[in-house]
Amino acid sequence: MVRAQTSTIEKESLSHNLLGQRLGRKGRDTRERIILATEKLLAGPLGQPISLSAVAREASLGMTTLYLYFSDLSELLLAVLAPIMATAEETYIAHLRQPWPDDELGAHCLRFVEAYHAFWVRHSRILHLRNTYADDGDERMRSSRIGPSRLVMELLVRQMEGDPAELRTPIYYMASVLMTGIERMITIATDEKFRNLFQEDPEPHIRNLLRTEGRLLELALRDGRVQSRAPSAA
Repeated sequence: MVRAQTSTIEKESLSHNLLGQRLGRKGRDTRERIILATEKLLAGPLGQPISLSAVAREASLGMTTLYLYFSDLSELLLAVLAPIMATAEETYIAHLRQPWPDDELGAHCLRFVEAYHAFWVRHSRILHLRNTYADDGDERMRSSRIGPSRLVMELLVRQMEGDPAELRTPIYYMASVLMTGIERMITIATDEKFRNLFQEDPEPHIRNLLRTEGRLLELALRDGRVQSRAPSAA
């Protein structure tokens, strides 16, 4: 798992441990060691447990030391997830920020869906863990999940030439349904249990799913643009 460079703001916010003690070089190295151990476990076999005790063993640290830096597994996973989500902008979100011409809409929709899928493929295990924790009621994981999805919804509204500040419009509801459907399809396509259902190579099936999702996105965006351009929408 490749990690993005930590920003200056993030470095400043991680200057103390949970006891309020300022981190020196040794403390920063220990925290990084914990995160690297977590990343190694996440990159390992699917049956390998992801727990604080497993991380402590992988990092060759005691649990007392680990608790100086992370209060629970969710906090640790979010620390691993933060630099990953920072790459979402360049991986798939930035493509949404430029208006897609009507005559190129289909190609752009497919490109976005494929980029979103590629992001999930690269970071599948921790993203699935995040969603599982969110579904189980972990508010921190839920916020981590909702934030990027809400941004994509707002950008989809803009692609439909609507105003993302207007939350109770057919276009905003359409964007919400679109994002929910895209995420659900991608989570299924990157689920090893789903892939194992196919006796043959699952990749052709997944490519067809991506093309179909891209086509549905195109049709929805075209419909949204028609609504936005109608005289009654003025």
